[in-house]
Amino acid sequence: MKIFIDPPDNTNSSQYSRSGTAKGEEEEAKIEVPTKLDTMSRQKKSLAGQILYRMRLSDSTSRLKWYAAFKNVLPIYIAVHLAVFATSCLAFLFTVPDFSPRIMNIAALWQQWHYWDTSHYTHIALNGYKELSQAAFFPLYPLLERGGMFVTGDPLIAGLLISNVAELIMFVALYRLIEEDFNGEGAYHTVLYLSIFPTAFFFSAAYTESLFLCLSVLSFYNMRQGRWWLAGVFGFFASLTRPDGMYLLLPFCYEYLRQTWLQQGEPFRLRHSIGQMLRLLKAIRIDILFGLFFPAGVILFMFYGYYRFHDLLAFVHAHAAWSRSLHFPGWGILVAIREISMHGFLSFLTMRTMIDLTADLLVLALIVLSFVGPWKLPKNLWVYGLYAAMLFLYFQLFPKDNTAYPLESMSRFVLEIFPAFITLSRISKYRTLHLSYCMLSGAIFFFLLTQFLTNHWVL
Repeated sequence: MKIFIDPPDNTNSSQYSRSGTAKGEEEEAKIEVPTKLDTMSRQKKSLAGQILYRMRLSDSTSRLKWYAAFKNVLPIYIAVHLAVFATSCLAFLFTVPDFSPRIMNIAALWQQWHYWDTSHYTHIALNGYKELSQAAFFPLYPLLERGGMFVTGDPLIAGLLISNVAELIMFVALYRLIEEDFNGEGAYHTVLYLSIFPTAFFFSAAYTESLFLCLSVLSFYNMRQGRWWLAGVFGFFASLTRPDGMYLLLPFCYEYLRQTWLQQGEPFRLRHSIGQMLRLLKAIRIDILFGLFFPAGVILFMFYGYYRFHDLLAFVHAHAAWSRSLHFPGWGILVAIREISMHGFLSFLTMRTMIDLTADLLVLALIVLSFVGPWKLPKNLWVYGLYAAMLFLYFQLFPKDNTAYPLESMSRFVLEIFPAFITLSRISKYRTLHLSYCMLSGAIFFFLLTQFLTNHWVL
């Protein structure tokens, strides 16, 4: 940068001698150096500002997407819960005779949700683990109920609040996950079909289904985003909620290796497989150790079982009280079909077993369709199908033993296999199939809910 100084008027130009010119150039040089440094400094500040701006813009965009997801699922959540509330208000009509003058206390609205496994969780929240059979129920949910009692004073009310808040978060996270990998329409219909599945009212009950699925979906979402530590943290809490949470380790490893391989920037070739695998192993970083978080919840509860009952596998041995034992996959389905064939169509056994068997076979069909046929997943999204297949196989290994109801609770367990509902969402383009599912599934949903609220056997 050169600086020219015009001589003032009426000034003798001879005073600008050679020495003066040299001096001016020296001053010019002194000015030039800091000016270049300032320019470099300004460039660095500009670059840092651009990076900071992009980060803020990215955060802002992400928040807007989550808010949009919240707005899209909120109507489903509100509509289903209004219907559930109306059913809760009307269900007591099945417990009193016609024209009865009896007036129910308002507390009956939430006390009628206090059945079956709910009582086990509230008992653990109040008294801790007293019997080995209670070790079948993992600790995070009753711990949260215990904490919620400081606000509500009642573990049941705390449990209901936990489940319903977790359900809303789960719907939003599920929408965002599917929107990122598929599209918004598929995300909407996946949430809709899951929310009216016949046993989805357990999301609103003081059961672990909504909390577990909330943590699982959040873990899955962070895997897909490459945020391994967050995926591990949510997976840890999922495995503290249900032992099934440890199976999130499979999609974690799959996604970690897949994304690490993509960073290599080269296609996989069979003839170069050994060399490529070595390069893949070298590219693995220490953050893969976050995968240890997934079984950590189960391991922690194992040590508690040893401390409390002197049995590392207390949570496994506790299932003997519920008549569950290891069998080959499909044994429960075959026994269920045999039992149905031996009884009349309009019988309690047939109707109850048909509900569990139909849910089981439907999810199995959806998992198969995620790998073959026109609805199959692209290879880069096979992680969904693999996780669904792993969970389904796990559920088939432990049916009820020595009973006419081998698939007991299966229609509730399959709620956890959320990838199956992604495949199911493909029927939304067929108007008849869409309406048929909504009407049939919704009708069974509210029938089973009424059965549950009136203390009938619905598991």
